[in-house]
Amino acid sequence: MTVPESDAAQIEVVRVFTDAAGRFGNPLGIARAAAVRDIDHQALAARAGYSETVVVEDPAEGRVRMRIYTPTRELPFAGHPTVGTAWWLNDQERPVKIIDVPAGPVEVTLTDGLTWARARAEWAPTFEFHEFADPAEIATLDAADFPDGKHYVWAWTNEVRGAVRARMFAPALGVPEDEATGAAAIALTALLTRGLNITQGQGSQIFTEWDSDGWARVGGRVAADHPVVI
Repeated sequence: MTVPESDAAQIEVVRVFTDAAGRFGNPLGIARAAAVRDIDHQALAARAGYSETVVVEDPAEGRVRMRIYTPTRELPFAGHPTVGTAWWLNDQERPVKIIDVPAGPVEVTLTDGLTWARARAEWAPTFEFHEFADPAEIATLDAADFPDGKHYVWAWTNEVRGAVRARMFAPALGVPEDEATGAAAIALTALLTRGLNITQGQGSQIFTEWDSDGWARVGGRVAADHPVVI
């Protein structure tokens, strides 16, 4: 598809929930709102092709407004976009404490190399969870096995330590498979009512913490990637 020059935009890209060596992670597209004000945001996200692309306003007084798009729809909340954007703004020397998304205010913090987002569990999309007894079975699954809906497949690798192996398939959101899914991690944390250390996709790492009042924190490492023009 040829994109009119007037509709082209530069997208900053970060990888969210990398492992300790900076590998893997889920790419996030970040567009500055001022640069795409005359561009259809949903069409931009579809062209970008990432599981989520965000449009970020200019920060003011420690908070920022943000909208989140999959290739097919806008989301009220998602985990990897809030974690990734919080890290990116800090890297741009414009740190914030709150990211305002349509679902509500998300508190964000950066501590000891990890970026955290605090959100209500019910803000996450509704996932169908599939628990497997053998974590080795997770690797044998194929996106074609999940032709519709939003599915999170998982297995304990060490239940005592809260360690989980997982994958996520969401054709309903235009995402055949997601490398690392913060909202699903929050939803599973709420389901199990405990903090987790999740290895998802090829090897991305997601950490969660659970509060008994329905709030959860999701966190991980973030790395800068190359910007693209689409």
